[in-house]
This record gives sequence, C-alpha cells and structure tokens, in this order.
Amino acid sequence: MPQSTSTEQFVSIETIKDDCVILKDGSLRAVLMVSGVNFDLKSEEEQNLIVVAYQGLLNRLDFSIQFVVHSRKLNIDSYLKDLKEREEAEENPLLKIQIKEYSEFIKTLVSVTNVMSKRFYIVVSYASGAAEAEKIFGKIIELLPIPLKKSPKNQVKKEEMDFESKKLQLKHRVDAVASGLRPTGVKIIRLKTEELLELYYNLYNPEKMEKKSLKIMEELEQ
Repeated sequence: MPQSTSTEQFVSIETIKDDCVILKDGSLRAVLMVSGVNFDLKSEEEQNLIVVAYQGLLNRLDFSIQFVVHSRKLNIDSYLKDLKEREEAEENPLLKIQIKEYSEFIKTLVSVTNVMSKRFYIVVSYASGAAEAEKIFGKIIELLPIPLKKSPKNQVKKEEMDFESKKLQLKHRVDAVASGLRPTGVKIIRLKTEELLELYYNLYNPEKMEKKSLKIMEELEQ
C-alpha cells in the first residue's frame, strides 16, 4: 500500500517569527505589502518618473526579489456587521429602512458574483552562504572516527546569533527595496508576524475566503 504523505512535506516554511518567514533550508523571507498605482491616469511626465524610478530600483539591486499579485474572494463580514450596528443605532425610520435595503443588496450582489480583492506583495529573501558550508562541515564531522560533541547550550546560542545576523541582512535588503520604490509614489509596509501568519493561511487555503481583513490594509490605504 502506498504510504500516506503529509501536506507539511510540500510546505517549505519551517516557522514564522520576528516578522520573518524562516524556510526549512535556513533562508529568510520578508514580505512587503505595496499599494497600487493607477498608471493610466497619470500624466506623461508622472508616468516617465515612475518608469525611471522603477528602472533605477532594478538596476541597483544586487539580489533577486519576487513580485506577487494575490486575488482573493472578498470577505465583507465585518462590513455587513458595521451596517447592522448602524441600522440598529439609527433612530430615523427612513434611514433605517435604507440601510437595511442596502445591506440586503450587498449580500445579494456577493452571492451571485465573485467580488474579488487584489493585493500586491514583494518578497525579499536572504540566504547565508555560510549556512550551506556549515552543513557540509557537519557531514564531514560525522565521518570522523572520534565523535565531536557540541554543547546544546552553545549550539542554541550559535543558532540564535546566526538568525540575528541573517535577520539584520534581510532588513538591509528590505530598506533598499523600500527606498527604491518610494519615488514611484507607492506605499510600502512590511508585514509583521501576525500578518504573515494570516497571509500564508489565506495562500494555503485558496478555496476559502479570508478569515478577516488584514488591519494593515487600512494603514496602506490611508
């Protein structure tokens, strides 16, 4: 009988902490949420400035970045809840009826059409070359006739220092991307740990609506 496989085998994420996505190979990822720009509504001069700024960013970077467009069925539960609360608090009978009818219209619209939300992300990565060398060194140590034991305490401390070093290098890359994009007029916000967990839950559960709207979206749209 074929052995059952766990879905975890196909997920490359080890854990998420300190606003970083840690992959099983030891590399780190930071995710930036970026606002959109209606390029067609810009003047020719503004369009040229955006193109030049974007081109300058790509020319300056000495590492790769990933652009992700995420389309998702819109979750309007919180919006409908706000409408319901407003309806109950409204003292004007006419306005109360109008709010109720509008709420029913929104429910019907969402039920018969796929109302989608679209978000834009930039994934910045960092992988230390020393990590691969350490793996090779570890395999060599295992082949030695006299085993060399590592202190668990020292090993944990070394791993923490290695993580802090990689996290700092990742931050430098994030800052470089953010500063390069600002001349284009877009807003850039780095996702924190809780927001990363929510994002990846949505990505790995595409058949479901978002559990809730990311609070960071409100800040990005201001």
